[in-house]
Amino acid sequence: MEWISNGNIMIVGLGLMGGSYARILKRLGFRVDAIDSNGDSIAYALDNHIIDRGFTTADPVALGEADAVIFALYPAVFRRWIEENQSLLKPGALLTDVTGVKSCIVYDIQRILRRDVEFIAAHPMAGREVYGVENSRDDLFRDANYIVVPTSANTPSAIEWCKQLGQILGFARVSTLSPEEHDKMIGFLSQLTHCIAVSLMTCSDNRHLADYTGNSFRDLTRIASINDAMWSELFLLNKEPLLEQMDLFLREFTALRDLLAAEDVAKLREKMRLSTRRRAYFDR
Repeated sequence: MEWISNGNIMIVGLGLMGGSYARILKRLGFRVDAIDSNGDSIAYALDNHIIDRGFTTADPVALGEADAVIFALYPAVFRRWIEENQSLLKPGALLTDVTGVKSCIVYDIQRILRRDVEFIAAHPMAGREVYGVENSRDDLFRDANYIVVPTSANTPSAIEWCKQLGQILGFARVSTLSPEEHDKMIGFLSQLTHCIAVSLMTCSDNRHLADYTGNSFRDLTRIASINDAMWSELFLLNKEPLLEQMDLFLREFTALRDLLAAEDVAKLREKMRLSTRRRAYFDR
């Protein structure tokens, strides 16, 4: 699309994800502004040349100049921001997000949004176990997946724009899912894995285990250092798909436990061979 090469971009929410978007887009020549209620985050981003201009409130002039707005907010905050500030958006502006759940937010945003702007949802499948703009990186999305999440309310041009955005941000793969497909997938690939990591860290309070641990435990529990405010909200907003995936995991874990109790070596090895074959899909 025309503005891709010279557009003005506003990022609302300047944390790890918003900061990483800003670093990449500014390096590519876009004018990047940001809004964040935390003045320290804005000051850090300005001092380190991550953004061109920064604001702690919704600035009418800057928003009126933005060709695209990228929202890196918690879902409830995102909805409230649209309700309170959408009148400031430029006619024809394209909006997207980085929100980790979709069905509970995408349709609401599209329903309440002005007809002369368009919201096309997306989910960058990347992150770190640290937070804040000071931890943002311009290589965060290398080798990562980017999911565009359209609905019937989206135009072909907006969907194509969102795909282009993923490409210029450097994602290795850009794909498309419906909000419902996305939430079922994310319940397994992301939310269930965080539940497992949290459970591993909370089932023993033996601090001396850290003296003996190996890489397998460190790798498996890296994401157990978790933002409780964000992830509890995401879990609850995706409650039914996540519960479904948790039940599937519990059944499979119980089956594995029962094979061990029965000393059924043949079936234990069969499960391990199946695991090895399926893990190979992720190494391609």
